[in-house]
Formats: sequence, C-alpha cells, structure tokens
Amino acid sequence: MRLEEYWGIGPKTSELLTEALGVERAIEAIESADTRTLTSAGLSRGRATRILRRATGAESMDLLATRDTRDVYKELLDLAEEYAVTADAADRVRVLTPLPTRERMESRLDDVLAARDTWGQLDDGDQRAILSAFSDHDAGGQRAAVETALALQATGVDSGAFERVAALDSDALEDARAALAGLAGEDDRVGDGADEELDALREHLGQVEDFAASTPDVVEAITDGARRPAEFQDALVRHVTGQTGIEAARVRESMPESATDARDFVDGALRELRRSLRRAVEEREEAVAADLSEALEDARSTIDDAVTAVGDLALSVSLARFALAYDLQRPTFVDRDAIAVKRARNLSLADTDGVQPVTYAVGDHTLDVERANAPPTGDRVAVLTGANSGGKTTLLETLCQVQLLAQMGLPVPAEGAEVGIVDTVVFHRRHASFNAGVLESTLRSVVPPLSGDDHTLMLVDEFEAITEPGSAANLLHGLVTLTVERGALGVFVTHLAADLEPLPDVARTDGIFAEGLDPDLELRVDYQPRFGTVGKSTPEFIVSRLVANASDPVERSGFETLAGAVGEEAVQRTLSDAMWTDGE
Repeated sequence: MRLEEYWGIGPKTSELLTEALGVERAIEAIESADTRTLTSAGLSRGRATRILRRATGAESMDLLATRDTRDVYKELLDLAEEYAVTADAADRVRVLTPLPTRERMESRLDDVLAARDTWGQLDDGDQRAILSAFSDHDAGGQRAAVETALALQATGVDSGAFERVAALDSDALEDARAALAGLAGEDDRVGDGADEELDALREHLGQVEDFAASTPDVVEAITDGARRPAEFQDALVRHVTGQTGIEAARVRESMPESATDARDFVDGALRELRRSLRRAVEEREEAVAADLSEALEDARSTIDDAVTAVGDLALSVSLARFALAYDLQRPTFVDRDAIAVKRARNLSLADTDGVQPVTYAVGDHTLDVERANAPPTGDRVAVLTGANSGGKTTLLETLCQVQLLAQMGLPVPAEGAEVGIVDTVVFHRRHASFNAGVLESTLRSVVPPLSGDDHTLMLVDEFEAITEPGSAANLLHGLVTLTVERGALGVFVTHLAADLEPLPDVARTDGIFAEGLDPDLELRVDYQPRFGTVGKSTPEFIVSRLVANASDPVERSGFETLAGAVGEEAVQRTLSDAMWTDGE
C-alpha cells in the first residue's frame, strides 16, 4: 500500500514519513494510530491526529456533518483528554471516532464501564499507586510498557480491567526488561548495566585512555626507584593495576619488546593495552548482544502482550476517570428512530453551580412515558421556543453530545438515555451574520444530509438569524417539512413558532419559560421545556430589571416608557414579586 492512499497524505508528507520512518514503519504507525511515531517524524500533532482519525474511523466520520457538529466532537475529546494517564493514552483519546456498528459501540461501552466500576471501587492509595506506575514509565515504547506492567503488578490490583496486566508472567517480564534495557544503549551498543564483565572492560578502557592522554605523568610516577628495565616494567604494572584493577598479565602482554626511552616504552605499552581492551570490549559486547537478542526473541510474545495490555488499560483507565468525573451513564441503543434523555446535563456546564438537568425527547421512545409531563412519544420533530438565555441552544448541544458520545461507544451525561443510531448529525448553532453568503453556505450544510437515504438528526438553532424574518419562516417551515418527509429526527430552535403553523402531524411545539426575577434581579428560568406549548417571552422581566437598576432619573424615565410599551402592569408585578421574594 502507498502512503498517499491514506487521507491527508500528499507527496510532501509521504516523502517526509518515508525519509524519517520508511514506508513499512510509517504504515504500521498509521494503522496502529501511533501519534507519537508520526509526530517524531516531523508531523504536527494536529495533522497526525486528523490523518489517524480518518485512517481508523473513515467509515463513521461522515456522522459529523457540519462544522458545529465537529466542534462538539472536538470539545468532547478535549474534555476526555484531560483525564489521560499517559501521553500515549492522550493520543489514543484524540483519535477516538464514532464507531460503524452497534456491536462495536456496545463493546467499547462494556470496556469503559467495567474500567469505571473497577476504578471507582479502588481506594485513594491504590489509585495514586496506579497513576504513579503509569507516569513513572511514560516514555513510550516496548521497554516503558514492560516496566509499567511490572509497576502495575506491584500495586496488587488484579481485578476487573486490570486482570490482563496482572495475568502477565512476571518472571518473563523481568527477563524482557533486562533484555530491552541491555539493548537500549546509544549508537546500537549494549547498554550499561547489561553485563558486569562488559561494564568492567569499558571502565578499564576509559582509564587506560586517560593514562595515554597524560603519558609524562605516568612516566614520572614510576621512574623514582626504577633503575633497571625490569624494575621499570614492574613499576608500570604496579601503577596500572593499582589504579585500575586490570589484570597484571594483560598489562605485561602489552609491553613493547624494545623502546628508545622511558616515555617511548610507556607510550607503546599503553597503546597496545588500549588496543587489547578495545578488542576485548568488542568481543564481549558481541557475545552479550547475541545473548540479549536471543532472550529478547524468547520474550517477544510477553513484550507484545505487555504493550497491548498496558496501552489498552491506560486508555480504559483514562476513559473511566472521564466517566466518573462527569457521572456518565450507559445509554440504551434502540432500533427505533429516537433520541431521549432523562435528567441530562451539558458537559460544558459541569463546573457551573446550580445547573438544572433536563428531560427531553423526539421520536418513538419509551423513556418515562408513564410519568406525568413526560416527553410525548412519536413526534419526529420539535420546534423549541422560549425566553432568551433560556437554555435552548444548550439543550441542542446536550442532545448533540449524547448522540456523539453514544455512537463513539462512550457513556453519556444523563441518568438515562435512549439513542437510535443515525448516519448524520446536523448541528447548526446560531450565527449572527445576515447576508446571502451565510444563508447559502448554511443551506448547503444542512439540506444535503436530508436529501439521501441516511438516518439524520437535525439540531438547528435560530435559523432566522441569517435572513429576513418572512423568508426565514418560510425556509424554516420547509426544513421542518423536509425533515418529517425524509424520516429524520429534528429539534429546531426558533422565535417564529407562530409563523410555522400548521406543523406536520408528527411535529410539536415545546417551550421554555422564564418565571420572573430573583431578589438580585437575575432572570429565573425553568430550563425544563414544557411540551406542546409555546415558550413565554421575557421582555417585561428584562425591562423590569432595567427600571429597577436605573440610578439616573432621565435614564429611568426612558426605561419606564419601555415598560408602558411591554405592559406596565406586568413590569410592576414583576418588581413586586421580586421584592416579595426578597422579603420572604
């Protein structure tokens, strides 16, 4: 296979990867979603991530039909990446994609939720030990995986998601670690610490090289008391062996048969001793490398098992921590066209106090249908209306998060969820640009997914913001009708509900209601939509706050004029309610 057959790899990128890695290794890195290898070859992390997403999940990336859908997808990955326990796990989180089959979604959910349950049952000490085991050996590669496996085994955690690592043969892992450490030296040499004899020979060679660099000092050290050649030879042997521990026989074998003077004699002896030690180092290194290579081959299956088990566990623990941090729960996949959520929360608001969970649904669902005020079942499309700052866009985004997480095989931010698998998610946020170009580009992004046979989820926010109200109502009514006719699901946020009547039979209007001002004159909103009713507008609440907060008499007079326009009685009642609540 050619590198250029992969999405996003052109001639320049292919040349870069071929030069840095070779074609075979580059393909292996792509197929195994190895971000680290690709970035080490010179690709940016973002480019490597995009290539790997397409390489590993090309058949499902079309789910992300619009820019806003892709933005939600990336935001979800950003949140999950924060809980990665290793750099490799973070890279694997970044390349998670929607999955092509329900079976694979269920399988990933099983793994993540099993890891979540195991992790949640560990005490703080075990969790810290495991995180330390991952972080202490986060260099990547086979040696790091083997060392991580041994460190994880040392924690004593061996249940649930940790069973695969715990089941690895610890003796074989120790042998593998020794072999990998021995063959991990620089410049393809055997590493220090792999063999005591080799380490000693290398040390001796270095000492002799130091002697050879300062021959006059050696001559001076041995000259005193040595008058005859034999005495001089003995003095050199004593000096070298005393300083280095080299065997006397090796030193004597290195002495020249003739020399012109003492310095020439010492020079000759040290040169020959250095050559002798170099040969000894090379021979020993070759023998040790052969033994290590044999040991490494014997340990190959253990190493491969460790790489796979540790990598999979790191990803599972990372996703488990993400799921626990946001209290994510298993969705129920249904064969019906539906998306239904019970007490769902938007992940982007997880750090916000007092967030109100929301129950909502479109399609043929069974979620809480017996409960009073439950979402109606059977309506394929909902037109969502209500107050500004009422959470309508947040609800659309929450539905998008639930659908994407579920089809990625991940738990969702809701107490319960029924999710029908779709081919395309069209999420369109409100974009306040009022020109023909924006209208055309928006229609090009939201209409084509409805034109084929795909199962589509439409989540469209304030379509009227991009064109004049009259045309917007007509176009939006057309989109609602097209959504119904094509058998898609949809939630459309709008302030033009009255202009959309009559809706198709399987469409309904829902509303979010503002309920007044609190004692601090902040808007009180019931974010839970009420089904089958148009949401209540809030101008009197906003004007009431402006009247109450106006300190300048002229300014206040102007806001009071507006109060008369929106209903002075309603404004006064709002202010009275806020004061009464404060008094309570």
